Amino acid sequence: MTSQFDLTDEQLQIQEMARAFTADRITPHAGEWDEKHIFPRDTIRAAAELGFASIYVSEESGGIGLGRLESALIMEAMAYGCPSTSAFISIHNMASWMIDRFGSPGVKDKYLPSLITMDRLASYCLTEPSSGSDAAALKTRAVRDGDDYIVTGTKQFISGGGENEIYVTMVRTGEEGPKGISCLVIEKDMPGVSFGAQEKKLGWHSQPTAAVILEQVRVPAENLVGGEGDGFRIAMMGLDGGRLNIGACSLGGAQRCLDEAIRYTKDRQQFGKPIADFQNTQFTLADMATELEAARALLYLAAAKVTAGAPDKTRFAAMAKRLATDTGSSVVDRALQLHGGYGYLQDYPIERFWRDLRVHSILEGTNQVMRMIVGRELTRQ
Repeated sequence: MTSQFDLTDEQLQIQEMARAFTADRITPHAGEWDEKHIFPRDTIRAAAELGFASIYVSEESGGIGLGRLESALIMEAMAYGCPSTSAFISIHNMASWMIDRFGSPGVKDKYLPSLITMDRLASYCLTEPSSGSDAAALKTRAVRDGDDYIVTGTKQFISGGGENEIYVTMVRTGEEGPKGISCLVIEKDMPGVSFGAQEKKLGWHSQPTAAVILEQVRVPAENLVGGEGDGFRIAMMGLDGGRLNIGACSLGGAQRCLDEAIRYTKDRQQFGKPIADFQNTQFTLADMATELEAARALLYLAAAKVTAGAPDKTRFAAMAKRLATDTGSSVVDRALQLHGGYGYLQDYPIERFWRDLRVHSILEGTNQVMRMIVGRELTRQ
């Protein structure tokens, strides 16, 4: 009766490979990356050797051609060590997938080989200083000039900004609103591309974040991904998968903190016995575990729907992202509380996860926007 909910042997192998990589290459170093703001490029490139830079890039294009559930398993496993690094790899995968799914053969040949190996890293550029949740109001303008587009504008809060070589960028080529948006691949070294100062963030210290400034950048028209006016649709399709991955990163981080809390409460003695023996502690741990499993089940279901292209895939991706990220933050917060004053210290990993997971309810669409998406689809039925 339960076999329909079990992972396949292949999925279990993928999960175990990601866990082993995390235990070896991420977990032992994540605290230092956070403290010293180290961008672990070598580790990220090592992930590419396992295919983790092209998880759902097609095999025909050189990727490993997996589905969104397999991607969620990988992101969840890596986030057990470092949610920031796992999320960065997720964003690279999103940009690579857009090029593979919608790009012309010329664009694929130009960019995918180096993205699959992570010799070049990719960013996803949608948000602007004046258009966050209202993404369709973006102002970055691309004007056709012969065989090129001339691009001017600014993208804000870009993961990989200043470090990455490739920027999959949403630009306005036509009318106001979503129908006037197109997608261009812009390179770091193109004249007119510059970057703002690195943002000083609460968390996600292992990855760079900066504004991408575009001043009369001449971009070959052949770098158009999809057709003119397809950009907003492409961006939203990318976000379905991105939301699942960010939710998975919250699950992985929260699972780590639950495991840390169980270990700590079994060791910590108060009033002559381990605090794990107190009923209040057991109730708290029970709630954390139950809520985490419920969020995981919804996220895995949503991932299967996105892979299958189900009609309700966007609604389920939004529900799963909202629940997984809210639950993840709540679980980590309670894990910190169970650690007492020690949870507030950098000697323990809990405070790092608390900081890293906080942004997950904001990016890839705020959780308030997730509720809007779900509510809108429910009332249209």
